[in-house]
Amino acid sequence: MPQFDPSVWSPQIIWLIVSFVALYYILSRFVLPRLNEILEEREFRISDSLRRAENLKEEAEQAVAAYEQTMADARAKAQAQVQSSHERAERLAAERNAELGDRLADEIAAAEARIGAARTEAVAGIREMAAEVAGLAVEKLVGTRPAAENVLAAIDDTLKRAS
Repeated sequence: MPQFDPSVWSPQIIWLIVSFVALYYILSRFVLPRLNEILEEREFRISDSLRRAENLKEEAEQAVAAYEQTMADARAKAQAQVQSSHERAERLAAERNAELGDRLADEIAAAEARIGAARTEAVAGIREMAAEVAGLAVEKLVGTRPAAENVLAAIDDTLKRAS
């Protein structure tokens, strides 16, 4: 094998150095700068993506906070409306109950007045009937009819004691 022969090592070393220098020159001038550009571009894209992701995360957190605040405001507003409606319904119910109570009180007073008038009329009718019946009873028992004023006075006295 010629590569192990020491007499041909010097041309092999020269060609090794020439090949190494040529390869180094090609790599340093063309390949490595392009690789460096690609790596820098990739690093820039990654850092830009991370920065945008961080910004989007902050925006999302702000949107969530705004959403939660809006929901809290909406819940508070809905609760206030429910409370207002409840108070209004209670107020209307109280007003209607008061109106109904007044109307019923008026109807009760009118009914009591009618009952009182009917009672007075009935008592007056009873008084006259009682006077006539008492007069007839005394006439049958005694034989003479008593004076109407005396019979009415006795009936009035009895009605006063009964009341």
